[in-house]
Amino acid sequence: MYLEHVNLVVKNIDTMIRFYQAIFPHWVIRSEGRGEWYGKPRRWVHFGDDTQYIAMSDHGEGENRSLSGHQVGFAHFAYVTANLDNTVSRLNKAGFSVHKQGNENPFRKNIYFRDPSGFEVEFVEYLSDIPAERNNDL
Repeated sequence: MYLEHVNLVVKNIDTMIRFYQAIFPHWVIRSEGRGEWYGKPRRWVHFGDDTQYIAMSDHGEGENRSLSGHQVGFAHFAYVTANLDNTVSRLNKAGFSVHKQGNENPFRKNIYFRDPSGFEVEFVEYLSDIPAERNNDL
């Protein structure tokens, strides 16, 4: 079993694609269309590769939940990368800056960005193949 997709309601799909294209240069728009969601028109896009993608719809209103607050809702999602420095560099070159640093750990490096819709995305590079080391919270 693996996670195939997440479905995000956003305000601007094009700025979201620019962010995620910097992370996943090989991803493309797999499919897209227009429709209606409970009476409101929307554009939708599936952006990814052959096995996973992010579904986005542009009918979002208001602001995303405060990440420093205590509201129920989405906190963050994470991707494992083989080279965190390269991922950060691609995002910086695309005009995105680090939201917050991860905790220091001898067996992994991690960092957080906020995408254009305010969703927090974590990137993790593991420095060990030993599960007990990778999964500890020193």
